[in-house]
Amino acid sequence: MRGMAEGLKLASEFAAGIIVGGGIGFLIDRTAGIAPFGLIVFLMFGFAAGIRNVLRHVSPKPPTAAPQATADAERAEKPRNS
Repeated sequence: MRGMAEGLKLASEFAAGIIVGGGIGFLIDRTAGIAPFGLIVFLMFGFAAGIRNVLRHVSPKPPTAAPQATADAERAEKPRNS
């Protein structure tokens, strides 16, 4: 079930990006009278934003760097081989 929930989340984020982009493009077309160019451009922006959200979610996360104080404490605890 967890995989299905994650898939639905990704699909809804992708669709939301396209819908928001289309909505913004539609409003720009109505106010500026440049139909259909605003809709086309912002649908592409929405598509790109949706892909970016999905890729950001599925890409591996880099390990977080340990704080300097913790790294110094670990070095102090290790015996030296001299």
